Amino acid sequence: MFARKILVVEDEKIIASNIRKSLQKLGYSVSETTKSGEEAIKKVAETHPHLVLIDICLAGEIDGVNVADIIQNHFHVPVVYLTECSEYKTLYENQLSEPFNYIVKPFIESDLHFAIEMALYKHQSKKILYEEKQRLAAIINSMSSAVIVTYANGCIQMMNPTAEIITGWKQSEAFGKDLVEVVKLVDKDVGEKIGNLATDVIKTGEILDLPENCILITKDDKEIAIGDKIAPIHDRNGNITGAVLVFQDITKRKQTEAQLIRNAFYDGLTALPNRVLFLDRLRQTIERSKRRSDYYFAVLFLDLDGFKEINDRFGHGIGDDFLVAIARRLESCLRGGDTVARFGGDEFTVLLEDIKDITDATNVAKRIQESLRSPLHLNGYELSTTASIGIAWNFSNYEEPATLLRDADIAMYRAKRQGKATYAIFS
Repeated sequence: MFARKILVVEDEKIIASNIRKSLQKLGYSVSETTKSGEEAIKKVAETHPHLVLIDICLAGEIDGVNVADIIQNHFHVPVVYLTECSEYKTLYENQLSEPFNYIVKPFIESDLHFAIEMALYKHQSKKILYEEKQRLAAIINSMSSAVIVTYANGCIQMMNPTAEIITGWKQSEAFGKDLVEVVKLVDKDVGEKIGNLATDVIKTGEILDLPENCILITKDDKEIAIGDKIAPIHDRNGNITGAVLVFQDITKRKQTEAQLIRNAFYDGLTALPNRVLFLDRLRQTIERSKRRSDYYFAVLFLDLDGFKEINDRFGHGIGDDFLVAIARRLESCLRGGDTVARFGGDEFTVLLEDIKDITDATNVAKRIQESLRSPLHLNGYELSTTASIGIAWNFSNYEEPATLLRDADIAMYRAKRQGKATYAIFS
């Protein structure tokens, strides 16, 4: 094993020589000694010793305390102070009286050996801890997820660059602030602000997922959808020392999910509910009517009269625009809680919920017919249509959506046979 190099800084020549001999006897390498602070700093830069043994009261412009401060902070070399009993005051005034940080002259070799080994051990431990913190910081800072660490009181200790970008807060601004001051969260499902999640997990000791529709209000009041979790931080003894919040900006994911839902449940052309969503709402309405004997609803099945001729004469582009305009007209004829859907082609369905009797359904049918009488102006063309409407309602206590739609479809064909531009009620 190689001998560790020690630089001795002592302005009394005899004492410096004795210390050097003792150190060499203990197996350390002491190539030379120095007597001034200025020279000590120069020697540390040149020789890179493992440790510096320095007298507190040196001759020269810089005293031992200031020299040691430069050596430790600039060169990161551990220092052991050489002091006399009369110099304790200097130690305490400079808060340097930490155990194993100094040795009192005169001393025996075993005490010197112990002080040096403890100083080297402490330095190595601090170095390992520092390197571990640096490695951990590098990992956290390179993460694509935002990371915010809090103390046990729920105040912010650190945040990585991604957290700074998402929240709009710099770590220097956020340090020491309560988590809710920086991470303002709202649960969109209930429309309520979310409290300090750090104190919640610190109290329970359990990992907590962010709400499904969690919104972050940034420093400049932008709303960002975020997701992930917050967890308590435990030390080696199992004590909770803080919390770590990990989250991501999931705005694009939410937009993709919303688009997938729209593709699955809404018509791509008219933006109306499609067949799948209409059947689902109708099924829910049927179940609702089973729980209430006085709950009535109706389904209208519409087929546009003469749409094929419009499509053939003016082309599919005009035909599509025509269907979109009809969809808007149908929406204008309904209440907010009713549903109009494009069932396919030029067929539309309407679900009227919580009606008093069949008269409410026929009034809507009349309103639709009246709305369609006004011509549409598209690309310089004046176009008009009528609709054949079939009506079925739950007076017969329907069990399945398909049965009710079948009857409404039958009634619609009956209306067509009656001369179109009218409605018929299934019976």
